[in-house]
Amino acid sequence: MKAQMKATKNSAVMVGLLGNSALFISKLIIGLITNSIAIISDALNSLIDIINSIVLFVSVRVGSKSPDKEHPFGHYRSEPIGVLIVAVLTIVLGFEVIRIAVNRLIAKVAPNFSMPMLLMLFAIIIAKSAMYFYTKAAWKKTKSTALFAFMADHRNDIWIASGAIIGFIGSNYNLAFLDPLVAIFIGLWIIKVGWGIGISNIKFLMGEAPKKEFLEKIKDAASNIEGVKGIHQVKAHYVGTLVEVEVHIMVDRDLTVYRAHAIGRKVEKKVEMLKDVEKAFVHIDPVIKSKPH
Repeated sequence: MKAQMKATKNSAVMVGLLGNSALFISKLIIGLITNSIAIISDALNSLIDIINSIVLFVSVRVGSKSPDKEHPFGHYRSEPIGVLIVAVLTIVLGFEVIRIAVNRLIAKVAPNFSMPMLLMLFAIIIAKSAMYFYTKAAWKKTKSTALFAFMADHRNDIWIASGAIIGFIGSNYNLAFLDPLVAIFIGLWIIKVGWGIGISNIKFLMGEAPKKEFLEKIKDAASNIEGVKGIHQVKAHYVGTLVEVEVHIMVDRDLTVYRAHAIGRKVEKKVEMLKDVEKAFVHIDPVIKSKPH
């Protein structure tokens, strides 16, 4: 199962890397020929996408490694670290796009309209849509933070390219200001996306607790094991993209150590069967056996 998830992640990342490389070259050619800052800014976005693809590919590969002596609990923090790097690069790109667009707006530089180039922009939107749906399908299977970043980026690129088309068409009607104006909105959108991706991944690095509903699932799973008299405490936190759990179960104090330990092992296995749980630690609290009424 883990091998299949790893293959799915790698496949989606490679599709993103190859697709973004092809799009970067296409957009750059269109932007230079048409002199459109909106299209050039979109090309720069694809260049960052290539760098992001490489960073995420490495983080996925490292995160898929088995635990070792130096990392006894695995390498699961590598994905959110990679995504955080991507978020920073995305924000930097957004500010650079805005800077260039403002200079173009002041200088009143307009792109050169061309119908073939416009058709190529529509082709880019179609390509990005295909990449988005492919990555979304892979993300649904793996719930990988890296693939979520890819999916969000593909989706945003669709809107960015659509905005570039608006500025491009506007130039044909003597509305030169539309191109840099759209580029400014593109830059702001890129910053927003980068910020959102970064914030959403901090919890994986800071050891944030999962939602209350997830803790309840853990409690229910442990409570359903025969011999568990109650749950004293449930604690959990993210270790990278997966969750580490600590459960305190109450058992009859008259049980043998062997029997109490066996119950604890059953609880451990049951909790670790839950999605996103990597490791469960079970503490056994002996309690007085309830008297029959």
